[in-house]
Order: sequence, then structure tokens, then C-alpha cells
Amino acid sequence: MDDRLKEEFRAAAGGQAIDPASSPADAERYLTDWRGTKTGAASLILRPGTTSEVADVVRLAAREGVPLVPQGGNSGLVGGSVPEGDGTAVLLSLERMNEIQLVDAEGATARVQAGVILQTLHEAAAESQLMFPLSLGAKGSATIGGLISTNAGGTQVLRYGAMRAQVLGLEAVLAGGNVLNQLAPLRKDNTGYDLKQLLIGAEGTLGIVTRASLRLLPAPAETATALVGLSSPAAALQLLARLQAATGGQVDSFELIPRIAVDLVTAHVDNTRDPLAAGHAWYVLAELTGTGAEGTQRGLLETALAAAIEDGLAADAVLAGSGREREELWRLRETIAEAERADGLAIKHDISVPVSDMPRFVTEVGAEIERRWPGTSMIAFGHLGDGNIHFNVRSTDALDRDDLIALRPEITGFVYEQIAAAGGSISAEHGIGTLKAEALARLGDPGKLAAMRAVKRALDPHGIMNPGKVFA
Repeated sequence: MDDRLKEEFRAAAGGQAIDPASSPADAERYLTDWRGTKTGAASLILRPGTTSEVADVVRLAAREGVPLVPQGGNSGLVGGSVPEGDGTAVLLSLERMNEIQLVDAEGATARVQAGVILQTLHEAAAESQLMFPLSLGAKGSATIGGLISTNAGGTQVLRYGAMRAQVLGLEAVLAGGNVLNQLAPLRKDNTGYDLKQLLIGAEGTLGIVTRASLRLLPAPAETATALVGLSSPAAALQLLARLQAATGGQVDSFELIPRIAVDLVTAHVDNTRDPLAAGHAWYVLAELTGTGAEGTQRGLLETALAAAIEDGLAADAVLAGSGREREELWRLRETIAEAERADGLAIKHDISVPVSDMPRFVTEVGAEIERRWPGTSMIAFGHLGDGNIHFNVRSTDALDRDDLIALRPEITGFVYEQIAAAGGSISAEHGIGTLKAEALARLGDPGKLAAMRAVKRALDPHGIMNPGKVFA
């Protein structure tokens, strides 16, 4: 890109730009993904502050045929927010568009720009005695636009659904620079195609999300949280059924944690410990919320867990007695990825299968991987209640890190074949990006893929919107 065009792009973005050629240190954090496994290159990094500036950038890119890569908090795990290595793309960071424009307490909605950080939205909603019902480990860096573009899940999908369920309205800039305005927070709108749903989960390949209207819910009067020790994923699923029946479906979160994950966290993350006296093969972090009288949720959880222990379904449990204790329990779950990264390489799979089949998949497929590839060790954790597990393969001392890297295609191919046989998904909540594009092309439903490509051609005929992502 020549200097003249760089200046045009800089002006379109309101003067906010970083040139990687002259400021490589400033550009570095935009060009490498969170895992540190993918590094790309960009001719320019733009940081617009308004929707009109985004539209001006997109119009210029369309005129010049310049690829655009939108980026939120750059906390994605499949390479979707990082440009490719040829350096032809302009990276468009939405981080400056970070204004919460409205919290409507009576309508229970919020209107926010795409660069708002998830935790900031949580705090703003709480000031009005409301909650935004989606949370995940990267809440301190993940942005609303990125969460929408990847249809993020998290720890509360069991009760409230993924990001798609939280979006009432959307504003986005399409490939030609036109602005799609479906921002009205309507809970019912049957005026033809719901175009915003095409953009949710599209990973920036159809347009750039700039603002959103989101649903809020009353903040719970009480939260009850427990860590439970059990013998198996099958026992965990039985416990979930009991808790749902006992509480009338008030289980917000139900997170499966294996012994190995607890060991990694306590070894690598400060101020963490196993609060149960004896070690257990598996754990569940369960949380209930409700708006009833104080003590209602805790009483329900205590009673249900006591019955489960008496019946031999669970071995032990501890309930959080304060907000600090709740945070300590959640820290065991939310820092698993951090502990994994500190410990070494893991081949990661973000998968889903039907909920009833998850215990079999975790135990049988996990055992088969360890049998087929000696020196590997499974770590399967996550959102058991909605059928989404992070199904990761680590190396032990008996297998060198480089050997595990060499085995990645073979192991991942086997995992994906097993997922396909079980009628599951190779990407439950992280998206496709570049990491899974080839697998989607090979294993995805041909009819769905043909329809997706037709939509892509129609909305982005010149292929400038996040090229190389989703489609192999």
C-alpha cells in the first residue's frame, strides 16, 4: 500500500492509525492471537471511533479492493481476528468504540458500541439492578462486537442461551459501506428476513458490527454456588438432572472439571486450592440464581446435594459462604485455560455433542486417544449442561512437545471423525476462523456450505470482509 492510500485510510478512520512498518512495537498486540500461535501482518491498523468512520473505511476498502480484518478484544481462539501473513489487509480495531450509550432499566435493554468490554457491561447493568446473562473467562478483554461476531457461549448458556439469544438489535457496516440499521430493541419483528441473525456468528465475513441492543434481566437476589466431587461425567449428568428438577430449572451454570485441571490450576495459578478434603476424579461447579427470599437458593442447593451424597451419586461438596468464596470456586474453573498454557502445549478442541451422549464421548473417546497415542493425556472440561466440552490433548513426560505437534493433524482428524459420527459440532462456541476452515469444508453439511457461500457472494461480492476466515 502506498503512502497516499495510507493517508486516505488514516483520514477515513478519524486520524487514528498505526503503521506496522514504522511502529512495530505498537502493532504487535493486534497481530498475534491470544494463544500466541498465529501471527499475521497488516499494511495498516485503523482505530475508528464512530460508525460513520467505519463506513468511510469500508467504502474506501471496497473502492480499492483492500481486504479488511475486524478485531474486538483479540481474545478469539481460532485465528479469526488476526490477518493473514501476506500483509495486504487493513486491520480494523473497534476498541475505541467503547461507549455504553443507554441502559434502559424499564425496558431491560442496553445499547452499546461494539468495543465495549463484557465486564464493563456487567458493571453498568448491575448499577441498575440488572444483569447481562452471558459470562466467560475472557470477560475482562472480550468485546461485545467480537462476542456477537462469534456467537460466544460461556458459562450461562444452560439457562440463558448463547450470544445470539441476547441480541435484540444490531447495527453493522456491510461490504459496500452501507449501514444496516436494525438497532431497535424489538422482541418481536416479523418484517421479512432477520438480517442481523446472519451477522451473528459470521466472524466478520459479511459485515462489521458497530452497535448492538442487548437484553438485560433482573439481577438475582441470591446466588448459590457449590463445588462437588464425583466419580464420573455420567454421575455429573445425573446430578444435573436432579438439580434441575429440584430447582425448577434455575441452574445457571454446570461446569465439568477433571482432576487434572484442578492439579494444573493449583500448580500454576496463585491463590488457588482444592477446597475439598479428598481429591476426586471429577468435579462439578454448579450455580443457582433466583429472586426469592434470601437463603432460598442455598437451601435448595444444600438439600439436593445432601440427597445426592447420601445416595452415593456425589462424594462430597462445598458451598460458597460469601462472595469471596464464590470467586475462589470460579477461579478454579475460569483459569483452566491459563493454567494449560502455562504448563505447555495442548491440542485444543471446542466440541459439542448431544448432552446425553457427552459422558460416553468424554470417557470412551478420551481413553481411545490415550491408547492410540501413548504419552498423551486428556483434559476435558466445560459446559456439560449444554453439551459443550473443551476436549484437549496434552503430552506427558513420555511424549516430547514437538512429537505432539507432529501428531496434531492425526489426533484432531480422529476427534473430528468421532464428533461427526456422534452428530456433534467441531466448533461449539469459538467459531471457525482459519484454524477450522479446512475441517468445516470437509465435514460440514454440503447443503449448508453451499448456502453459506451464496450468502457470502451476495453480501461481499469482492471478498474483502475478513478473507480466509470460515471458508477454506
